[in-house]
Amino acid sequence: MYKTILVPIDMAHVAAGKANVHLAARYGAEGAKIILLNVVEDIPNWAAIDLPAGLLEKSVESTQAELKAIAEASGMHMDVAVRTGHSYDTILDVAKEKKADLIIIASHRPGLQDYFLGSTAAKVVRHANCSVLVVR
Repeated sequence: MYKTILVPIDMAHVAAGKANVHLAARYGAEGAKIILLNVVEDIPNWAAIDLPAGLLEKSVESTQAELKAIAEASGMHMDVAVRTGHSYDTILDVAKEKKADLIIIASHRPGLQDYFLGSTAAKVVRHANCSVLVVR
């Protein structure tokens, strides 16, 4: 059983994220700390110029509210974190910062581009310092 479980959730695939929350509850030890995480991709400066002011902040706020709703619907106490940056780097940074001993991450079926670049889940698996459960 694990004491600290990190569950990154892609807001484009919330159903998979909710399923992973239930897995975290099963794999967690008594009183385990479960952290729901979403990474909002940084907007490059050259692109941000043409976007409405405060778009990134609004995205972070709405994502935080959605994650809190997922946590409340589960009926368990969970920490919620929303960060900006590149997904796999940020997931690994948060796992290290929170001393996670398990990351439960969803994965999609790989496409051709994933064989050349690697998906977020594949990069997390290769570089994590803790156990990683990939759910497909």
